Amino acid sequence: MSRDAGPSRPPRPTMRDVAALAHVGVKTVSRVINNEGNVSPSTQARVRSAAEKLGFRPNLVASNLRRADGRTATIGLLLEDVAIPFSAALLRAVEDVAQRRGVQVLIASVDEDAARERDFARTLIDRQVDGLLIAPTGRDQSYLIAEQRAGTPIVFLDRVPRLIDADAVVSTNREGAADATEHLVAIGHRRIAYLGDDIGIVTAQQRHDGYVSALAGAGIPVDPAIVHHGVATIDASCRATLDLMACDSPPTAIFASQNLVTVGATKALHRLGLQHTIALVGFDDFALADVLTPGITLVAQDPTEMGRLGATLLFDRLDGHDRPPQTHLIPTRLVVRGSGEIPPSGR
Repeated sequence: MSRDAGPSRPPRPTMRDVAALAHVGVKTVSRVINNEGNVSPSTQARVRSAAEKLGFRPNLVASNLRRADGRTATIGLLLEDVAIPFSAALLRAVEDVAQRRGVQVLIASVDEDAARERDFARTLIDRQVDGLLIAPTGRDQSYLIAEQRAGTPIVFLDRVPRLIDADAVVSTNREGAADATEHLVAIGHRRIAYLGDDIGIVTAQQRHDGYVSALAGAGIPVDPAIVHHGVATIDASCRATLDLMACDSPPTAIFASQNLVTVGATKALHRLGLQHTIALVGFDDFALADVLTPGITLVAQDPTEMGRLGATLLFDRLDGHDRPPQTHLIPTRLVVRGSGEIPPSGR
């Protein structure tokens, strides 16, 4: 028994159809559709009117294959996790720059997984993207050297790459962490805990270095008992904070070096009723940080400017700029909201 396949879909209008309606050649339609110039304004208007009447949409895959410059009008963007606000802000900024250039952004989340970073980067390269923007996870980006030498521009965001010389746009992580710690010292704290992500992550290492240097500058020794690395989630941070507060000599202040870590520390302090007793400064903003009681004092990054500058550098490379690669620093700023201004108990 044969199945009724239903009505067949009518064929899509082609450039030949548009050419016939506009009374021009197919090559003229191609020039108009691909914005190649050398076509009079009146002919362009006639071709575009015919295309609109027919509902013609260009075959982007085919047109990319025919482009004289060999480009695909796409760029790749690899982020930590597009679901988190920092990555989302980076994405939007890159999209805004790309949209003005008529370029599409292909995105993927790497989830702090070096193998996933490599796999997605190679997938995007296989799709012949014109350039790559990467927030690197792995400790070795040398796998991209061959592609870079082949002419694909690559710009790194949020973290500097390793074992490859390329443009990068990063925050002043070390300076921001030092500002946060010095702020707590200025309030009168000497026992300041540190909660941070995996120390192998470049940004985590830089923020820990800032914390250590600020304490050293104040003549305060680092106590390993109140330094916790590998704290990457809200739950892990909440547990670490509860442990800190239960130790024999608990800290009077906490520096949380990542926004999820700050959220976890905040939850723990509220659970213990210590939110007005223990000072807290976080790194990177998060939703509702300004409406909690007290508001969360933190070091704010500027992911929008980071994404904008990164995309601009990438398109500059595509336009032929060949200056030596540079690392561009986006300044952080301390935002005072209350939690970081709580003095040590007894003062």
